[in-house]
Amino acid sequence: MEHAYGITEINVAPKRVVSLSYIGHDFLLALGVKPIALRHWYGPHDFGVWPWAQEALGDAEPTVIYGGIDIDQIALLEPDLIVGQWSGMTKAEYALLSQIAPTLAHPKDESPYSASWQQMTRQLGRALDRDTEAKRIVDDLETRFADIRAAHPEWQNATAVAAYAPRLSAYGASDLRGRFLKDLGFSLPSELAKIARFDANFIRLEQENIGTLDTDVLIWVHAPSINAALDDIVLRPTLKAYRDGREVYTDFDLTSALNHSSPLSLNYALDTLIPLLDAAFDGDPNTLVPGWTSDKKVSSQ
Repeated sequence: MEHAYGITEINVAPKRVVSLSYIGHDFLLALGVKPIALRHWYGPHDFGVWPWAQEALGDAEPTVIYGGIDIDQIALLEPDLIVGQWSGMTKAEYALLSQIAPTLAHPKDESPYSASWQQMTRQLGRALDRDTEAKRIVDDLETRFADIRAAHPEWQNATAVAAYAPRLSAYGASDLRGRFLKDLGFSLPSELAKIARFDANFIRLEQENIGTLDTDVLIWVHAPSINAALDDIVLRPTLKAYRDGREVYTDFDLTSALNHSSPLSLNYALDTLIPLLDAAFDGDPNTLVPGWTSDKKVSSQ
């Protein structure tokens, strides 16, 4: 299998899989594979597995890896496949890990954190000898996105962006959140796309550049003290999404589902986010999008 750091040969279907990816265990569980170890990202859940994936985890109790990539700890686990998609694994770390077991880095021509959920699902399906299951998962989820696009033609000519308020930033077209909005039919605003040439994933913005967030719908992702952070954006009332009642707030769980952007978490995100977008696009600026108060404060944090 070709990937960013070379070619990995896998001779038999792996049984002892270690996931170093911050989100990779979600993809493994979607494919019916329970990793013997996984890397903790954040959150209060057992083994670092969020609610949308807990049923797939079942009663398994994987070893949890905290912090950086510890080569010695991984060697002691005796894996027969090491998954490094979306892990930040360096080429030097790959060289060491591949001496322990076949190791899968992020896809070729992608940065460590830019691969799409489709690429990661297909790549893992092939590595695990579960190509058919991977194809079914991708086809089913792409069909769901297509059905949503067909049911919402008004989104197909609209712009949208996900933004982080405390240190004003936007998620670009190559980021998982940007890809999600594109899958729904939205496009990134052209001015933001120009800035994104310097960082296609996470785009830092100065307040005087807030016009780049002047989109048809603006999604504020969860952050601590979100209302104080929004109040600090003094030019926020100039945005059409603010004036037209088209701001959407994604709470902790929904933000985390978008952060993971796995087949399991995306279905949860679609179930939760589509009603919020429907309320934002109902044509009435006075409609309160769930999660907001009448004075444009986040009601649930």
